[in-house]
Amino acid sequence: MVAKAAGVSTATVSRVMSGNPAVTPELAARVHAAAEEMAYRPSGAARGLALGSLRNVGVILPDLANAYFFDVVKQMHHGARADGYRMLVADYSGTADDEYATAVDLLGQVDGLILLSSRIPVSGLKDLATQSTPVVLVNRVELGIDLPMVAVDNFTAMMELCGHLAQLGHRRVVYIAGSDLSWQNRERWRAVEMSKVLGIEAFKVEADGTIEGGFSATESALVHEPTAMICFNDLTAVGVISKLRELGVRVPEDVSVTGFDDVEIARHIAPRLTTVQSPKAQLGEQAWRLLQEALRNEPGTSVPVLHAKVVIRDSTGAVSTGTVRN
Repeated sequence: MVAKAAGVSTATVSRVMSGNPAVTPELAARVHAAAEEMAYRPSGAARGLALGSLRNVGVILPDLANAYFFDVVKQMHHGARADGYRMLVADYSGTADDEYATAVDLLGQVDGLILLSSRIPVSGLKDLATQSTPVVLVNRVELGIDLPMVAVDNFTAMMELCGHLAQLGHRRVVYIAGSDLSWQNRERWRAVEMSKVLGIEAFKVEADGTIEGGFSATESALVHEPTAMICFNDLTAVGVISKLRELGVRVPEDVSVTGFDDVEIARHIAPRLTTVQSPKAQLGEQAWRLLQEALRNEPGTSVPVLHAKVVIRDSTGAVSTGTVRN
């Protein structure tokens, strides 16, 4: 024991290790000498508690298997590490209740919490906003909630993507959706619906934002005889292209397919995917800055909605003279 070797109490050792200035220099030197001799390393958690900080931050996201979140979380992690924080990352079953329960559980274990693409109802977010632990909302914008938030402009990017399809002559499309609980899904579908001003008639087929979900939804989408399928995200699009290939439907000669997010696989499938490039690293950087300000009790600076860019590749083309039927 360091306390015994230094001839002091354990409370004195704790004060020295936490940097408490109330300890005399002589006692502090004696404790440090004993600790060095015994190769003692203080507990980071215990030191954090003594300082009123756990030095942990939490991130909750819907699906750890979704590559979209990798770059966002990686950028947050760079910021957290530079500021001396450990990052705890958790996902949940996909239900809003489970996400809320996970958030409440983490609040007692972290100094701050980031909700990434949260599906918690507005009432739950308002409750989290009253807690003493700072919470930041990422990839969702809700009016009337007192939380720092930052998001990508899904609506404008999706309208631009629909404009690209309209220029190619597409007038009948199917939107293969993500979760109804997802703010991003609601924004993207709102834009697809609005594309009627471009002369596009849109139908929606339910899915879940996964490769298997897109694969399973494809035949239902073909019932509507679309010339293009607009997918909630790139993973959905990968599943759609796989099923279309199995059915003998050519992309883009028979049906054009688009994604959203521009995850790595979008550039490497055949055909290469037309999609929207989400500023994932910038989103993570802005998210950490908002949490950093909250942790320091600094006034939060407003964050503009981040711009996303349409990337045109090989999975979209001019409308074929034929009509695809299931």
